[in-house]
Amino acid sequence: MVVYWHVDDVAATLDRLVSLGAKQLQALTERGSGFVTASVVDPFGNVLGIMYNRHYLDILGNRGAAQ
Repeated sequence: MVVYWHVDDVAATLDRLVSLGAKQLQALTERGSGFVTASVVDPFGNVLGIMYNRHYLDILGNRGAAQ
C-alpha cells in the first residue's frame, strides 16, 4: 500500500525528492484527466507517493463552501 501526498507539481516534487537522495519507484503516471501520480523510496526505505488530483481539490473546495 502507498499513501499519496497531494502536491501542486508532481514533476517538480519528484525531481526534488530524487535530488535529496530518494530513488524513483514509479515514474510520473497519468491516471486520468487531472490526476497524476509518482512514487519514490527514501534513503531509509520508506515509500512515498505523490499525486495531483483536480477532483480532490474540487472536493476540498466544496467542503469549505458547505460550512
